Amino acid sequence: MYATLPPMRLLGGAALCALALAGCGGDSGPGPAPAARPQPMDLTIAHINDSHSNLDSSTRTLSLLQPNGVRTDVEVDAGGFPRVTAAIKAIRASNDNVIALHAGDALTGTLYFNRAGSPGEADAALMNTVCFDAFTLGNHEFDKGDSGLKTFIDLLHAGQCKTPVLSANVKFGASSALAQPGTRNYVLPSTILNRGGHKIGVVGLTVAGKTKESSNPDPETTFENEAVAAQRAIDELKQKGVNKIVVLSHIGYEADKALIAQLSGVDVVVGGDSHTLTGPASMTTYKAGTPAGDYPVLLPNKDGKNACLVQANEYTKVVGELKVSFDAAGDVTACSGTPHVTVSPNYKRVLVVDDAGKPVLDGKNNKTWRTATAEDIASFNQDLTAAGFLRQIEPDAQALQVLQPFKDKVDTFKAQIVATAPQEICSRRVPGGVDSADYSRSSAECNAIGDVSLHGGDIQQLVAQSYLDVANQDYGGADMTLQSGGGVRIPLKGDVTAANVIEVLPFGNMLWRLEITGAEAKAMIEDGLDATFKAGGSTGPYPYTAGLRFDVDQFASKGNRASNLQVFDQASKAWGPLDANKTYKLFVLSFNATGGDGYTTLASIPKERRLDIGVLDADVFQTWIDRIPEKDANGRSVIRKLPLELYSTQFFKMP
Repeated sequence: MYATLPPMRLLGGAALCALALAGCGGDSGPGPAPAARPQPMDLTIAHINDSHSNLDSSTRTLSLLQPNGVRTDVEVDAGGFPRVTAAIKAIRASNDNVIALHAGDALTGTLYFNRAGSPGEADAALMNTVCFDAFTLGNHEFDKGDSGLKTFIDLLHAGQCKTPVLSANVKFGASSALAQPGTRNYVLPSTILNRGGHKIGVVGLTVAGKTKESSNPDPETTFENEAVAAQRAIDELKQKGVNKIVVLSHIGYEADKALIAQLSGVDVVVGGDSHTLTGPASMTTYKAGTPAGDYPVLLPNKDGKNACLVQANEYTKVVGELKVSFDAAGDVTACSGTPHVTVSPNYKRVLVVDDAGKPVLDGKNNKTWRTATAEDIASFNQDLTAAGFLRQIEPDAQALQVLQPFKDKVDTFKAQIVATAPQEICSRRVPGGVDSADYSRSSAECNAIGDVSLHGGDIQQLVAQSYLDVANQDYGGADMTLQSGGGVRIPLKGDVTAANVIEVLPFGNMLWRLEITGAEAKAMIEDGLDATFKAGGSTGPYPYTAGLRFDVDQFASKGNRASNLQVFDQASKAWGPLDANKTYKLFVLSFNATGGDGYTTLASIPKERRLDIGVLDADVFQTWIDRIPEKDANGRSVIRKLPLELYSTQFFKMP
């Protein structure tokens, strides 16, 4: 609203004196300056999400144009938190009115989380090289309980940054470490940032059901409906005169789309949780990933006004740079931006291809590589510039210095190479085609093969099979196993170290053996499918089993999504129908056995049908890898995909 003076004919004598240039006695100087008129503004938001303790850079393969116009694979150093720091510093230096945001799940996923000091210490230290203006809690911030989260926030606030930690929908229980007199302001619903004389409100959201079901918040800590909590926080900001609202959301890309339509007053949603890559379709051409949508997406909020939606993939691979234009009333008039895939200015090696782009093989049928020539470099640089989203940048020197002592600690845990995977053992939580919920997680190469769309992730299935095989050799036997898709974190390709094995299964779960009936086994699968495909579901609970296979109709009603369930009989080495009345031995993570990821059927199994085997999931997987009969020339196990008949999802109904 514009500030205006009332008509002169309504003013009394004293007021007229105050407005006069002279006379009436007293000070003849000017009166108070009128309130400034509201102005338009341009805001730049630098953001990341789901960094998951991925602090180091890694080798990435891009498809770039050679001087002859033929694309080839080029390996570069890419990503890592020091590059995040460098990119955000560059964005701040080249723009006015910049805010930097982290949309949650900073923790858990690599050895940096729990092998480099206190859990989360390395993550906090690297986040403080950026000094984020706000950080929202993801579900994995609760992996070590409320007390573990408090410790992480203490580490995050140990330096000068004091990044506001946000979640409008978390309700800490009375006995929580974060509900005590000295910690009640550790997590806030929102914060107000000031840029260029404008107030920007930032509201935090944490995915409700998934955090309660799939992480480890204290039993009394609860999570309110995301839309209800967000609207309340927005309304409170509006009452304080804030008319530019950013929701920093860790609830998932599709859920964010639905959320925007439910919220009045929201202008921007910066998202996380689903690890969604957004950007131009050309990302696939460059092998930078398979985007699930544009960057940004412009959607109508509940008021019918514009709201911008973005998400920046995962694992410090991408730094989003969103530009939002507001009019004088605080409404969005335009949004644009770039998802910066950060890469080194230097090229490691170049794949040798023929004129048709096919790899040239050596005498042992291996791909051949060479170093980049000066002509290559010029052509590659031109192609990178044309792409628009590939940002060549060196890691920030200060951040590298901060990272080094943690890196030294991690290196002590790294063992020799224990295996090799000649072909990528693809990761995918949920099967499905191009528009499915988890399609963008898989590499372009894996998506091109297509098996992950039909049967799900290779690495998820491999882990489930490892539990079954080792259980039958070492732990009294099992008929079937269960592994949630989201509990398996990375694919495998090339050399595999013991550290990589831990990164596949980073959560430190113990394996239990449960005795369940066939009817309970069917209900268990339905639990996982319902947690995945119900309204507000997530990709993490999707069931991967060994010794049990089935067909999936994602469009069916609850309890009817799985059919044609078959069990592998170890004695006859044949598949047969699941017997609802028969008792089977299930090897399963303690997390799922106690109801994690929505497996409520398993939580109800009585005590007398439970046995804590006392073995770590990653140790079982390592044992299985060691026992693979096929070895390479160096005596290392060769990891290959399983035969398709062993995949738990035999048929997946697509649109």
